[in-house]
Amino acid sequence: MGILSLISGWPGPSGFGSASTAEQVSESIDASALTVIITGGASGIGLETTRVLTMRGAHVIIAARNTKAANEAKQAILKNNDNAKIDVLELDLSSLNSVNAFVHTFKALNLPLNILINNAGVMFCPYQLSQDGIEMQFATNHLGHFHLTNLLLDKMKETAARTGIEGRIVNLSSIAHRYTYEQGIVFDKINDKDSYSEKKAYGQSKLANILHANELSRRLQEEGVNITVNSVHPGLIMTDLMRHSFLRMRIFKLFTYIFWKTVPQGAATSCYVALHPDLKGVSGKYFQDCNEYTASNFATHRELAKKLWDYSQNLVNSLQHS
Repeated sequence: MGILSLISGWPGPSGFGSASTAEQVSESIDASALTVIITGGASGIGLETTRVLTMRGAHVIIAARNTKAANEAKQAILKNNDNAKIDVLELDLSSLNSVNAFVHTFKALNLPLNILINNAGVMFCPYQLSQDGIEMQFATNHLGHFHLTNLLLDKMKETAARTGIEGRIVNLSSIAHRYTYEQGIVFDKINDKDSYSEKKAYGQSKLANILHANELSRRLQEEGVNITVNSVHPGLIMTDLMRHSFLRMRIFKLFTYIFWKTVPQGAATSCYVALHPDLKGVSGKYFQDCNEYTASNFATHRELAKKLWDYSQNLVNSLQHS
């Protein structure tokens, strides 16, 4: 798997490649017994992932900051698939209180939970702090998902144990995880404005997504829990995620158009890792173009993953009790 495969769309060992779409990788898969939460499932590749999951019969809960847009997305899907099972719940990942409220509301529905797709994110935004006083890209892309996942784990464990169906957690990362700060994660300068780089901060948050997935995978395997955790790079897709650098990305796309994907292609790896039976028992891996790929040295550093876990847990605890 390399540049040639990306450009040509030739399939890799999985039988799929960069040109594969979400519908193609999930063809003939029956997801009618599955309940899925997807963050940011109302636009871009999140919306396409939602559409295809419901097409395969899954019950999908869209967790979205903008519930108006999410409900409009729900109606658009129902227009073409009146059997689609979709609910919308409010979630602002930059606020731990919002994460708490979302989980409380979801658990009150008394639904099972088989799959969690941590899809939402912000990208290249100017320096700003979240409601909790944390740099926005780290807060939204990593810390909110870290807290959300931890709060939903008991429900996922209970569902997997009761049904015998393997649970799956999918973290959306990016190839940008390779382009981070010199030390990978700047634990002592997460909120430092002077050293802030919008691109490196994004890369740092995407590195954190992989490290989180890897450490959680290790912990669940130690427990013997029937839940896998993997991370994916969806590919380069022009979506609303790039709103903070739209003009710059349009110019970049002009010179790199052969590497860019459509939205249905961009959602393929998420759907493949979430649904495909070939990945039963596969955990702690990084996927790109629907094939296992090698992540960066930082991303595969076990001690860094453990350090990030402890840092994130302590940060959440301190913010919850402040």
